[in-house]
Amino acid sequence: MTETFYESVGGRETFRGIVARFYEGVADDDVLRPMYPEMDLEPAADRLAMFLEQYWGGPTTYSEQRGHPRLRMRHAPYHVNPDARDRWLAHMKVAVQEAGLAPLHEAQLWDYLERAAHSLINTFEDTP
Repeated sequence: MTETFYESVGGRETFRGIVARFYEGVADDDVLRPMYPEMDLEPAADRLAMFLEQYWGGPTTYSEQRGHPRLRMRHAPYHVNPDARDRWLAHMKVAVQEAGLAPLHEAQLWDYLERAAHSLINTFEDTP
């Protein structure tokens, strides 16, 4: 039986660490922070962690609690332009690099995150 990517990189602890570090950057980002309606970023962090864990072969908690991910639909209400994408990627890059993954795992994860971020652009306007 082969190990999933989720298991190979350290499971829940690794993904929760990446997400926590990512949201440390988002908390002080004047473009991204307004996209999170909760006063506390913890609910958003939980959603992202559950999504990433499930996507990479971990528990299916995300789908059990929220249904199909529908990433484009869930991000449609927000102004996701190239600047927002680039800021998202910059914060995520720091988080992924600090996770200390094996180079192959880091490259796999980063490839997915870049493609996902590019797919969520829904406007090329500078301001909402």
